[in-house]
Amino acid sequence: MENELLLVLLVPLLGGIISLFFWMDVKRQKIVFLISTIAMTLAAINLMRSVLENEVITLQSAGWDAPFGISLVADYLSTFMVLLTGIMGLAVGIYSMGDMDRARMRFGFFPLMSFLLFSVSGAFLSGDIFNLYVWFEIMLISSFVLMALGNTKAQLEGAIKYVTLNIMASIFFLAGIGVLYGLTGTLNMADIALRIDSVPDEGLITLAAIFFFIAFGVKSAVFPLFSWLPASYHTPPVAVTAIFAALLTKVGVYAFIRFFTLIFTHESPFLDNLLIFTAATTMFIGVLGAAAQMEFRKILSVHIISQIGYLIMGLAIGTKLAITGVVYFIIHIVFVKTNLFLISGIVNRLKGSYELKKLGGVYHTYPFLALLFVISAFSLAGFPPLSGFWAKFALVKAGLVSDAYFLVLVALATGFLTLYSMSKIWNEVFWKKRPEEETNLEMETLKKERAVINRQVLLPVIAITVLSVVVAIWAEPIFYFAEMTAEQLLTPEIYIVNVLGIAQ
Repeated sequence: MENELLLVLLVPLLGGIISLFFWMDVKRQKIVFLISTIAMTLAAINLMRSVLENEVITLQSAGWDAPFGISLVADYLSTFMVLLTGIMGLAVGIYSMGDMDRARMRFGFFPLMSFLLFSVSGAFLSGDIFNLYVWFEIMLISSFVLMALGNTKAQLEGAIKYVTLNIMASIFFLAGIGVLYGLTGTLNMADIALRIDSVPDEGLITLAAIFFFIAFGVKSAVFPLFSWLPASYHTPPVAVTAIFAALLTKVGVYAFIRFFTLIFTHESPFLDNLLIFTAATTMFIGVLGAAAQMEFRKILSVHIISQIGYLIMGLAIGTKLAITGVVYFIIHIVFVKTNLFLISGIVNRLKGSYELKKLGGVYHTYPFLALLFVISAFSLAGFPPLSGFWAKFALVKAGLVSDAYFLVLVALATGFLTLYSMSKIWNEVFWKKRPEEETNLEMETLKKERAVINRQVLLPVIAITVLSVVVAIWAEPIFYFAEMTAEQLLTPEIYIVNVLGIAQ
């Protein structure tokens, strides 16, 4: 079982290293990436099977027992996040093979993608806080180079803003680690959770929580720490933006969930109110920002912020139903948001722009693409019976049961404004006629070439759409797994006992 846990990390790492030996050979890099990412996904499925049988699987490095060695821990939450990482890495990787320009491929796109999947999976499986910081830094390096790959002015500007704010977040992360280590004398998460209740100074515990709150707040792009995201996510090629939308902010949310259900479980009205305030403002400010945009990718980028607000809302409520809703919402938003970015890339290939005012007529020319957009867009807005409806229904119900009426009101208002943003894209991009129709022979030839590209990248979009629909149709078994995950998270003794090997 320990080898199964290690395999999901070794496969993308080896894939990235092997790809480096074919630095200028794009064809072999594609083959290596496909093989390694498929193998990683299969390894994640196998790990999920083992975790469902054993609840928690741990790997202690070099034979050192916890808390002295480096621990890797796979429970329900971390394992399904690794599985999502493999699935989305495979889908976006296939899409990029038909969309990414050859120059970027030759200069390390696929090795960087492998290292990104490696670091994201490591962050999900990390069992101690310092190694979580290390995984975050590897992820930051990989994502920074991917964002700057191509060396355009807009990319470099966005990448600098991205890396600067994330380095500041790393400083707060290290400060939080220092405070917690000073209070508990350990870096192992399970050991910290065991010892923190005996720390007499609750003020210092709250201070450490605030440091981590700022660090994870930047990583997940919550209000008011989200400025790097709308400044950077629309600058790289759409395949890069799509994988970022699928994974990067979700690592920050994962860290929020892990720390605030395992370590910072003490009663703190300040932290509770901070979570509530952050959830409400992130939802509403994010959707207002999206509603004000008139560029396809910018709308989707800013919308990421409002969707993160829903996840923080569930954590702020903190009940079993709320955490269940958060787990289901993560699955929903990873599929839907990634798909919308990929669709925006196809539209750009077909029409040559992301600006809404310059687009139009896609429905009349490509009705199937319009259908794929409608499914994902309506799901994002929360239309029944799509996955977004069930995700938001669980969170709203949890809020009503817990008397969190303010959060519920903000969540509902955010849903209506999300519908407005998606309707705006539909009207401008798909429904209205294009302002300037392409009639000359040269543009007709270009359109045919773009149509071929459209077919090459359409398969991942169809696959993700099908997965999104499956998540909606088979909501009951997925909610059952989400409920199991929530119950495990809200019973930290399970994690502590399995990691530290304490006899029950």
